[in-house]
Amino acid sequence: MDKRVNIKKNVLIIGAGGVAHVAAHKAAMNNDILGDICIASRTLSKCNEIIESVQRKEHLKDSTKALYSRKIDALDIQDTVKSISETHSEIVINLGNAFINMSVLEACLKTGAAYIDTAIHEEPDKVCENPPWYANYEWKHKDRCTEKKLTAILGAGFDPGVVNAYCALAVKRYFDQIDTIDILDVNVGRHGEYFATNFDPEINFREFIKVWTWIDRQWKEYPTHSIKRIYDFPVVGPCPIYLNGHDELHSLSKNIDANSIRFWMGFGDHYINVFTVLRTLGLLSHLPVTLNTGQEVVPLKVIKALLPDPRTIAPGYTGNTCIGNFVKGLRDGKKRELFIYQVSDHKKCFEEVESQGVSYTAGVPPVAVAMLIAQGIWDPKTMVNVEELDPEPFIAILDRIGLPTEFKEIKPDSKGSFDGTVRELEQELMESTATVTVSAANPMIALMLKSVADTKKPKDSVKTEKYEQSRKADRKRK
Repeated sequence: MDKRVNIKKNVLIIGAGGVAHVAAHKAAMNNDILGDICIASRTLSKCNEIIESVQRKEHLKDSTKALYSRKIDALDIQDTVKSISETHSEIVINLGNAFINMSVLEACLKTGAAYIDTAIHEEPDKVCENPPWYANYEWKHKDRCTEKKLTAILGAGFDPGVVNAYCALAVKRYFDQIDTIDILDVNVGRHGEYFATNFDPEINFREFIKVWTWIDRQWKEYPTHSIKRIYDFPVVGPCPIYLNGHDELHSLSKNIDANSIRFWMGFGDHYINVFTVLRTLGLLSHLPVTLNTGQEVVPLKVIKALLPDPRTIAPGYTGNTCIGNFVKGLRDGKKRELFIYQVSDHKKCFEEVESQGVSYTAGVPPVAVAMLIAQGIWDPKTMVNVEELDPEPFIAILDRIGLPTEFKEIKPDSKGSFDGTVRELEQELMESTATVTVSAANPMIALMLKSVADTKKPKDSVKTEKYEQSRKADRKRK
């Protein structure tokens, strides 16, 4: 029997969105390890709705432990300090928006509570800052964490988070030398809405303004949605994926010895079309504009108010997510390719915790991290990103509490392989299969290059393609 006693107990979950909803369920299901759980947010009613959901599903494992709510202004450091102290919380899981990271971290530094978050800090008036992004904010406080022996674990969702652990696992167990890591993230889900985002729309859209990627051991910038590939994923099948910037690249480029580390996200044509229109019209701008009435509004906040609350799309959501790392390198002097991944089912996630799969994959990992901290397994007493810690205990807990990891060995350079090589932008766009690329930094550049490519195509070949497409459609109808 494991006689290890808890080193830290009582958890303060800050935030009451979809990810916090999942985290509260999972924390309650493991409160024998985590102790009392407080859910805190600016909107108390949202916290109480989460508690009602946990109670409805009877997920409070130890009924002697408290599950309660508290109102908090997480941008107010003193208010956050007061909340941590009065709830006797030794672990803080920050699941609010990325604007509050630095104030919550500061409150943890003042109280000694362990800190966990799932994304890099952002300032409201800045988007897609130059890499390495962590160096602009969180990493500046690492020395203070070390001095105070404070455990701060950054980016502990799925991506960033679990995919970082997959990188560490690849280094530890499966490769002697890594050439490339391509993180692939797709959601083949149907929610019934005309258009919706799975996370806070404001935060979601802000990350698609620029593409910063790590190629040949240097940062390179590409226009949004300009580089497209198609990959045949386990369970979900072939999906279009686009080169994208993402939080985990900023720490992985520093901590993992690989020539290239890229991130690819799945987008359907409908999403690309709507996104492109919104962005081209300026409706995704984070900067305020003045109406002819004199009223000042932020277009992105208007769009957020008009779109469905991500929490409301969970009932009836069907389909699957698939997120994983396609790793290429050498083992014992031979080429090796491995896909380390996780698949979640939206319907099953809702049945378990009344949430959709994207929130589920993001909300389970920070609770697993909290459990590792509580048990003293992960307690570095400094600031770290997930890939700097032993990945195996983390992956083992995830296997047990709802996010089992799968492994697929791929024959090098075979049909099942993934080629994430990115060429010069002009060449990519000339040969691109992307249907819409006007969301580029210069909205017209992609179209101009695309039109040049189209003019080079013989008219007869265009007719032949259309004829073949028509023939295929006729055969399907028959």
